[in-house]
Amino acid sequence: MKGEGKAGDLAVIFSFKKNKFIGVGLYDPDSPIRIRVLHQGSPAQINNDFFRARTQDAKKVREALLATDTNGYRLLHGENDGFPGLVVDVYAGVAVIKVYSPVWFPWLSGLIPVIVEAAAAETAVFRCARNVEKAAAALGFIDGQVIHGELADEDVVFREHGLSFVANVVHGHKTGFFLDHRANRRRIGQLAKGHDVLDVFSYAGGFSVHALGGGARRVVSLDISAPALAMARRNVVLNFGEERRHETLAEDAFVALERMQKKGETFGVVIVDPPSFAKREKEVPGALDAYRRINKLAVPLVEPGGILLAASCSARVPAEDFFRVVEAVLTASGRKWTLLEKTAHDDDHPIGFPEGAYLKSGYYRLN
Repeated sequence: MKGEGKAGDLAVIFSFKKNKFIGVGLYDPDSPIRIRVLHQGSPAQINNDFFRARTQDAKKVREALLATDTNGYRLLHGENDGFPGLVVDVYAGVAVIKVYSPVWFPWLSGLIPVIVEAAAAETAVFRCARNVEKAAAALGFIDGQVIHGELADEDVVFREHGLSFVANVVHGHKTGFFLDHRANRRRIGQLAKGHDVLDVFSYAGGFSVHALGGGARRVVSLDISAPALAMARRNVVLNFGEERRHETLAEDAFVALERMQKKGETFGVVIVDPPSFAKREKEVPGALDAYRRINKLAVPLVEPGGILLAASCSARVPAEDFFRVVEAVLTASGRKWTLLEKTAHDDDHPIGFPEGAYLKSGYYRLN
């Protein structure tokens, strides 16, 4: 690229010294990441065929997941699937295309049919991050806009390992649901039978529904957001027709756990899955302290022989630092503990570079 460029222009990275092609990407003039690299090594022609082949490659990675009773999945996981700044989630035939960088706007008209074809989608919805809303509007795109087919209801019911959930694909957070914890939710369902379960930072009740589906005796969904808990109740009723074994608690998690601890409450399974505590590098020390405090409050709530699932979705916090903090809390509690397993993203959230590994979870049995 010579001279001034616009967002989405192809930019070739070339070594004049070695007279060698290095890579090609999309120019992002207003971002700290000036070139969103699409391809490196040998030269390639960037066109709809290129994106179609890459999208089909991504679909193949999801084949095992899609062979299960699951029709809510991530088709394109940004940089990790070779689409930097672009995410596509699919909910029961509705493809939600979320744009995080303006580099994709010049390519959208060609990409939409490619995505629809790969997802076998009847409908496609455009979503965008706040930082690109103005650029989108200038091109006629509005967050939540239906850009292919028709959308009968913005609340789309999809399946996850045989259980049903609602994703609001027009106004919901991110693309409407958090899909990355799917495997962990299923695992909690396998561990929950006969137990009281506490789902801390429950949001829309993903863990709670799987725990109930696995035969939990009682599930408490704790979240500060009343609307999130309303969605959790809706998801429970959608699957079980009633909420007889399900309770919700709209309260600050730190306050609620301390109160439960003073009352002597215990649970056979406790899930601690907070939102990201660190969006920036300078917030990492505070995030680690928050993980320490919340897990210190959670440990006494785990009954002898019970399980703590401690999770983090803070990309800035390295896995080794997160687990070090959690395990220091467990040791300081004076209780004997055993690490059962550590997990990361589900199959539809592949990790293509170290920084892409944001999700980490540890299952601990406490005696």
